[in-house]
Amino acid sequence: MANRHLARTIAMQTLFQWDFLGKDKKTLSKTINYNYQEFAPKVKDKDFTEKLIDGVIKNLKKIDAYITKFAPEWPIEQITVVDRNILRIGIYELVFDKDVPAKVAINEAIEIAKTFGGESSGKFVNGVLGSIYRDMGEVIKTEDKEQLKQKAEKAKKEDKKKKK
Repeated sequence: MANRHLARTIAMQTLFQWDFLGKDKKTLSKTINYNYQEFAPKVKDKDFTEKLIDGVIKNLKKIDAYITKFAPEWPIEQITVVDRNILRIGIYELVFDKDVPAKVAINEAIEIAKTFGGESSGKFVNGVLGSIYRDMGEVIKTEDKEQLKQKAEKAKKEDKKKKK
């Protein structure tokens, strides 16, 4: 299993425990360490996992608002704890983390949902994240930055031509 995929899995497991046990932020560091020791003892880099968890928690209200908006048939409390936290990680990466390409964020969330969720979790996660992605329109994500850079350079050249 690739390190980033494993890190996302451990982030999901940690957020699951945090959410299930009452959202006590004081236990997060201990839970991350336990999950790494238990599931990835040879992986020493926990930075990515911690970044995901911190990002989800710092943006929790906004992330949950996305879930509410894009899964209106499913009140957030009725979404399974696993699916809810997979969505939270996926939405954090898709919307708030500009270093992760949108398609990677979506695909990783779907794969984790298929592995840890129920029979229809992959489809549910795909539907919610796909809707958010389509709603974002001109996405400023990693895969789009090169295009934006090229457009900006082209605009600068056109401005220079106009000034001459």
